[in-house]
Amino acid sequence: MYRARFRDPAGSIREGEYDPATDTVAFGGDEYAFSDPDVDVLAPTDPSKIVCIGRNYADHAAELGNDVPDRPLLFLKPPNAVASHGDTVTVPAGKERIDWEAEFAVVIGEQCKAVDAADAMDVVAGFTCMNDVSNRDDQNREQNWVRGKAFDGAAPLGPVLATPDEVPDDAGVELRVNGETKQSSDREHMIFDVPTLIEEITTYLTLEPGDVIATGTPEGVGALSDGDTVEVEIEGVGTLEHDVRIP
Repeated sequence: MYRARFRDPAGSIREGEYDPATDTVAFGGDEYAFSDPDVDVLAPTDPSKIVCIGRNYADHAAELGNDVPDRPLLFLKPPNAVASHGDTVTVPAGKERIDWEAEFAVVIGEQCKAVDAADAMDVVAGFTCMNDVSNRDDQNREQNWVRGKAFDGAAPLGPVLATPDEVPDDAGVELRVNGETKQSSDREHMIFDVPTLIEEITTYLTLEPGDVIATGTPEGVGALSDGDTVEVEIEGVGTLEHDVRIP
């Protein structure tokens, strides 16, 4: 099953069941087309936080000249970083390098703490696509990565939430910029899988319904340019698309 959040023509925020065959979402007996200019597709969740994982693909660690970690590397993106499918993301001005990073994102379905890996999938509502837009200029100068990772619009999410049964265990993860493939991998190449990540994260903090875990990016990150169109496609979920504006 697929779920979508949207703003209807009257301006109300709704959540309904999405049909990929017709590209429509149903709510209250009505159907709304994603292509309708009076319907705004919203990020499929409204998280209190996004817990991100660094260097969770060995090839990405290698391309940055870093070692593979012996435990998940965690950092946070706040709610202001969320952007939606179809948005134009305005990134910080005056930077030499703002990168794309395709990510397989996990959406939490219930409040949880101290979850064992064996039970971790019980707290998962589903999966979606994310682009971990990264300001390398400041990321490389600071330890907490607030300027580098937490700026407005730094976490486009969407377009929909797919329940786990819709998404293969080896689901492909691909990113395209202006139609050209830049990243191509699959979730089986993660160093730490989803249950392991949930167990580690909930050892330290409580996850709330709607919170997101961004599971890391594969090899192939690169610099964005003004006017770029970015697509993040995850097998079984769909394709998140957004544009980029550099002031």
